Amino acid sequence: MKSLTAFICIACFIGTHFQISAQESTTDASERHPIYEYSETHLNNTDTIPGFDSKPNKLKVSGTIYESDGVTPAKDVILFIEQADEFGDFDLREVNDQRYVENRGWIKTDADGQYTFYTYVPGNDRRYRQLQQLFPVIKEASKPEYEIASFLFEDDPLLTKRCRRQIAKANQLDRILKPKTVDGVLVVQKDIVLSSGAEASK
Repeated sequence: MKSLTAFICIACFIGTHFQISAQESTTDASERHPIYEYSETHLNNTDTIPGFDSKPNKLKVSGTIYESDGVTPAKDVILFIEQADEFGDFDLREVNDQRYVENRGWIKTDADGQYTFYTYVPGNDRRYRQLQQLFPVIKEASKPEYEIASFLFEDDPLLTKRCRRQIAKANQLDRILKPKTVDGVLVVQKDIVLSSGAEASK
């Protein structure tokens, strides 16, 4: 039992650097990160993850992305999010021999650094003791993309006390989202501070 609990805690942290192997490209032209698979002319500060309308536990995640000083709103920052479905499975699709996760979305912050995602709470895959997670990636202007700590959920049954202690020790408690229900939708604010690819809450 102790070894199982330890495994779950480890999963909390490896999730930060998690990359879906199915996204790995089969051609040189498609080796770039999926964050670039968008038409920038259509990006704005709000996006809806595929499945929002039909999935249970609808979720609205919004907030402000700040420059590294934690005060100045960061405009024109791209935030990419991908996630599992309500069963903890990654819905894989394929276009032009390139596989990708269907449940994903992009936003580009406005002049006030604000963003909003409409999505749903992902499920656990109990076969692999997988936590409920949203996997975010940041792209600042003139900088390469980088991952930030995955967003976790306060009510996740697999988020054990031991795992929470490890997250607290790493000073990452802010990555645990605590949504509240508003008009039938779970709502949470998640502010992000840019800091050399590291993420922190305001």
